Amino acid sequence: MASPKTLNAKNLEALGAARLAALLIEVTTGSAAAKRRLRLELAGEAGVEAVRGAIAKRLTTIATARSIVTWGRVKTVAADVEAQHRAIIEQVAPADPAEALALLWRLIDCGNAVLPRSEDFNGRLLRTFKTAAGDLGRLAKDANAKPADLAERAFEAATQDRYEVLREMIPNLSPALGPEGLEFLRSLVAAWRTESIPGNGVVRDSAHARFTPEAAERRRRERDARFLLQQIADALGDVDAYAAQFDEETRTVPAIAAEIALRQLESGKAEDALATLDRAPPLGRAAHASHGWHEVRIATLEALGRGEEALALRWERFETTLAPAELRAYLAKLPDFEDFDAEQRALTLALQHADPGRALDFLIAWPALDKADRLVRGRAGTWNGDSYEHLTPAADALDANYPLAATILRRAMIDFALRTARSKRYRHAARHLAECGRAAQRIESFGDLAPHEEYVGILRTMHGRKAGFWHEVQRELPALFD
Repeated sequence: MASPKTLNAKNLEALGAARLAALLIEVTTGSAAAKRRLRLELAGEAGVEAVRGAIAKRLTTIATARSIVTWGRVKTVAADVEAQHRAIIEQVAPADPAEALALLWRLIDCGNAVLPRSEDFNGRLLRTFKTAAGDLGRLAKDANAKPADLAERAFEAATQDRYEVLREMIPNLSPALGPEGLEFLRSLVAAWRTESIPGNGVVRDSAHARFTPEAAERRRRERDARFLLQQIADALGDVDAYAAQFDEETRTVPAIAAEIALRQLESGKAEDALATLDRAPPLGRAAHASHGWHEVRIATLEALGRGEEALALRWERFETTLAPAELRAYLAKLPDFEDFDAEQRALTLALQHADPGRALDFLIAWPALDKADRLVRGRAGTWNGDSYEHLTPAADALDANYPLAATILRRAMIDFALRTARSKRYRHAARHLAECGRAAQRIESFGDLAPHEEYVGILRTMHGRKAGFWHEVQRELPALFD
């Protein structure tokens, strides 16, 4: 049973209304935000109209303020916006969804006034406005907003959205907009995209024309209109309209082609999807990075009943990336009893791969630690000690059963840190040296590798003047200095 001194709602109720009221007055003294919260609660007791008036008044104050919201005040302003949002949702919306929707639009509009004058370095205030915008769809649905009216309001807000507060507005509003509202919104955006932009009419010369404010605004409008029209097309399931937002050259970018082809595939146009991908093959370095393009192509080939081609592409993808997920996907599509031979072929491929680092990552992740041991020992002089983020987990994974391989990787990191005088890594290098010492007791033969004591002696000879490293070693291995 909780102590009567525990701070919880039940124990506070025991204090009685009068005592609690006095305490609230006391603890809110000096806190404008807390006082505003209490006033909203009091307004709620007077009815939804009083709450609406209190919120509207506060939103006007927020929107018309001109002072800089310094870093220290961002949290306070964000809490104020959150309080108004909460009051709209919890106190106004249940009684009057239409009024709540109108207030929420006003709150979101405040972002255009507040964010430009805010030192919102970590995005706290921006996230507050985005969270509020996430409730637009639900309130619009509850309010039975007319599609045309909602489309006009959404258009007005979207074209003023300089901070991407409304990035997800159209997906959120699409159920309430329906096909009628979405089509109307599309017409508004298309007209806005092409309408002239007022300027002062002065252009210094053609070489500088693209740097004028009017040109910058034209570029921004084109970018924003394209994004809005893409989202509208997605909401309507209009694949052709989505694709039309990209010119022919842009459609040859593999990532863009994959987005278009995915939509074509999902709408049952697998042949069109394949044609789209064929016009945008990833080349050079892009072939390794274009994961989405390959995934869509594989799915498209399977949809067309070309399973053998899809399977070949999966294997080709694994050969390029050595990604465990690619191999698992390939093995899962093989007939029964063929997966073992294919796995062995994959492991052999990894051992022979031109990039030992990528091969090691694969063998550790698969896992095939015996093959990883063989790889490390077979390429003992090639490991890049700068790749500590890869070599450290690999050495840890190999340490228990393959201490020589773990030692090779740790020595590579030690040697790199000392050779390049990376003083920030000395602490880690000293730890690796201590781990090598413990592993040495389990190594039967070092082969061509210097035994541990000899290796320490080499370090003393070559790097004896790096006092920072030896200070860290003394902390890890005090016995070396006895």
